This record gives sequence, structure tokens and C-alpha cells, in this order.
Amino acid sequence: MERNKTAQWVDISKEVQDALKTDKAVVALESTIISHGMPYPQNLETALAVENIIRNEGAFPATIAVSGGRIKIGLSRQELQQFAQNSDPVKVSRRDLPVVLSQKLSGGTTVAATMICAQIAGIPVFVTGGIGGVHRENEKTMDVSADLMELAHTNVAVVCAGIKSILDIPRTLEYLETHGVPVIGYQTAEFPSFYTPSSGSMVQTRIDTPEDIARCMKIKWDLGLAGGLLIGNPVPLKDAMDESLIEGAITEALKEATEKKIEGKEVTPYLLERINQLTHGESLKSNIALVRNNASLGAKIALAYKALL
Repeated sequence: MERNKTAQWVDISKEVQDALKTDKAVVALESTIISHGMPYPQNLETALAVENIIRNEGAFPATIAVSGGRIKIGLSRQELQQFAQNSDPVKVSRRDLPVVLSQKLSGGTTVAATMICAQIAGIPVFVTGGIGGVHRENEKTMDVSADLMELAHTNVAVVCAGIKSILDIPRTLEYLETHGVPVIGYQTAEFPSFYTPSSGSMVQTRIDTPEDIARCMKIKWDLGLAGGLLIGNPVPLKDAMDESLIEGAITEALKEATEKKIEGKEVTPYLLERINQLTHGESLKSNIALVRNNASLGAKIALAYKALL
């Protein structure tokens, strides 16, 4: 996208502008985790904590959202608080951006939309909890997250704790392989499963340092190979869920979603909320811990990548 055309729809905070102008490392953060992924006040507490972790590592956070028909890159504390308490935000993916902007609406950006906005601003590293993927029983629903296609052609590296375990992880990894997306396990050969460190599915490659991940990013883009990279960072063992407990909750939540005929973009928020209820809040604790862990790694990668330029 041409900056002169996109700039009219984008507001970049002074902190993020100054960091980009002075060649500092910046880390993009999504906002659906605030608007649709966690209840208030945990969503606000987590957003502030994640930003502080990135600052403490020496980088600058840029939480991305849509507000009043504007793409906001870098939210103030007041904006974060208002956003966290918004009772009816839109869930904004690639297809939704032009509609939401033209109608001057507000909403949380998904992985796909956040990647688009990060690339517009020139931010190459993005931290999230887990990405979307191929849904279970995809052969019946054809439900595949737009996050996967975005990874195939948008030049942003995404640090996550894996594909959300409510999804079909092996099929998602096959999709990413077909579309040429490098899938890296940080200090692991097994792709993490969001609430647990293991999924039974192997990654393309294990890389053990942020510096080596940054080199991989630079070489990919130096070669003109468009698209992102997916870095799987396992949830710390002390914060991981019991596999049988979380799988039981997922199975029950999926069954209820089918019975209630919940479809499309409403599925993931419903499942996350219901799983949290079924696990008596344990899944939310794990979710918060893994996002904080990803923020630390993402900042280290952003700093290492900046040092190579």
C-alpha cells in the first residue's frame, strides 16, 4: 500500500512516531484480545502489563485498534481504558477494515487486520496470544481464519503461543506450509497448543535465540519472499493447563456452540468465554500468562531485528 494514500486513515501516536523516526524497535499488539478475548477488567490489566513488559525490554509497544473510523497505532492509557470498557465493539479483520472505516465505527483488530496496519506503519514484529486457523470439522463448514492468508503475503513476524487449541492444529500447519509461511518453534521442536506447550505436531524448524529468528526474518524479506513468519512460543509450564481438562472443556464448548448455531466471527469469542467458565477461570489465567510471555520474546526479536538493519 502507498503511504500517501493510507496515511489519511491512520493516526500514529507521538510515542510510536518518535520511536519509528529514531529507528527504535517497536512491537505491534492487537486489540481483539481486549475487545473480544478477555472480560473487563482483566483485559485492561493485561493490555497495560504487556505494554510495560515491552518497554522494560527496551522496545516500544504499539497497540492497534480502530476508533471512530480511524486506524489507531499506539493507544494512550485513556484510550485503552475506553476501549476495554466498550460494550459493543466490532471485530475487525481484513474484509471489515474498509466498511468499519467508511462507517466511522470502532473495533478491535484481529491478527489479520493488525498485521495489515503494522505493515502500513513499518512495524515488522507483532505479538499476540494465539492466531486463528482451520476450524475443526472444516470439511463441513469451510471455516478458515483470514489470519492464515494474511501470514502468506503480509511482511510481519507474528509471535504467538500457537494456534488456538479450539482449532484443528495439524490442518492449520498444513495450510501454512502450502502457502510458504515459515513456522518456527522457539526453543521447541513441537508446535505449542496455546494453553499447553505441546500439540503433537512438529514445527518446520526449532530456533533457540531471538537473534537467529531476526536473521531468518531479514533473509526472507531480503530475498523478496513476501509474507510473514509464525513463531510459536510455548506457554511456561507453570502456567500451562492440564491437557485432559482443557480438551474436555473445548469439546463441551464446541458442542454447545453447534447446538446454539453460533457461526462465523462469533465462534471464537463464545468458545473462549465458555471455556473460561468450564475451567473455573483457569483458562483465563493461562491466557494472560502466555500473552505476557510472548510480549517479552517479541520485544527481544524486535530489538535483534533492528540491530541487523
